[in-house]
Amino acid sequence: MKQLRALLCCALPLVLATPASFAEPVGEVDTAFKLIGPDHKIVVEAYDDPKVSGVTCYVSRAKTGGVSGALGLAEDKAEASIACRQVGPVRVTQPLPKREEVYSERLSILFKRLRVVRMVDAPRNTLVYLTYSDLLIDGSPKNSVTAVPIDRATPIPLK
Repeated sequence: MKQLRALLCCALPLVLATPASFAEPVGEVDTAFKLIGPDHKIVVEAYDDPKVSGVTCYVSRAKTGGVSGALGLAEDKAEASIACRQVGPVRVTQPLPKREEVYSERLSILFKRLRVVRMVDAPRNTLVYLTYSDLLIDGSPKNSVTAVPIDRATPIPLK
């Protein structure tokens, strides 16, 4: 028990010090009424790819309500969906690695994270985005993928 308490005391400041994500809320719908605390809901968030201007990804995911959700202690489900779209002229601001995590958000107080990874399909000049969640020990196979084809006149520079 002392070891768990020591782990929580050491890890909690690191979790709370994590910078805020750059996702912007788009909207939400309630899925279950909770008498005390916020309702369970599905949230939709948008974020712009930090290295590819003109591409925005929309991620929908479950958000647990109730007292534990209000206190930030709830563990959200490991299910999410993603759709990325060209929303303006595409410009790659710097050469991209073949695979890179572009977004990460915690789903539980310590160990579960929602991740979005960008992959470059160079032969097709396409950006592929994958969302999934992971745990410290065991992740979830539930995932979602989307692709944004880029005009061949704008080749994607690779690292």
